[in-house]
Amino acid sequence: MKSLKLVFVILAIVLIMSLAAVSVGYFRRNSASPKPAVTYAAPSTENSFDAQRFRLDSSQGKFIAHAMAGGLLWFKGHDHLVAVREFSGEAQLTPDQINPASLEITAKTGSMVETSSVFTDQQKQIIDKELREIVLQPDQYPDIVFRSTQVSGKKLTADQYDLNITGDLTLHGVTRQISIPTKITVTGSDLRAVGEFSIDRGDFKVKATSAFHGLVRVRDKIKFTFDIVGHRI
Repeated sequence: MKSLKLVFVILAIVLIMSLAAVSVGYFRRNSASPKPAVTYAAPSTENSFDAQRFRLDSSQGKFIAHAMAGGLLWFKGHDHLVAVREFSGEAQLTPDQINPASLEITAKTGSMVETSSVFTDQQKQIIDKELREIVLQPDQYPDIVFRSTQVSGKKLTADQYDLNITGDLTLHGVTRQISIPTKITVTGSDLRAVGEFSIDRGDFKVKATSAFHGLVRVRDKIKFTFDIVGHRI
């Protein structure tokens, strides 16, 4: 009887030890070496928001200053259309969200010439001489520079934008802040910007030409129109 009890005790001990070994093995497999957490990377949108840069091409664009006749005998004068023949710069635009965006343009004052068809070639030569010697003075002020500080607006279609470009215009040694409403179209690798803005020449200390002893002179307000093209860099 005692031997039978001893057998049952030994069997119980063996069973308990077996169950303990199984439990320890399970615990080690499931807690000592946990599976690494699974992470999911969001799709990259970097390319969608990359800013695109465009170098301006003066040979394919137009930049015109419109100077209107004024004075007591304004009706005897003619409006001037002064073209900027040489300008350079760079535009930046982010297609999906506009910003980052910027514009920098430098116009050579020595390249500005009269283009209105109401003047003869001889008259244009006289006007150009006055532009250089009286108005623009390119030897002293060779560049007109605009650098944007803020660009706002909205995307109209897949490739068209309605923007307002605010920045600093330096003309005749004077810097003033101006805003330029601009319509932008991006076609393939080309950007086209069209718009107009006005300045008061008095704000920039720019003199004006006159005729008839000052009774005909250029008005203070000068309007600029532009249709410029840039190529993606």
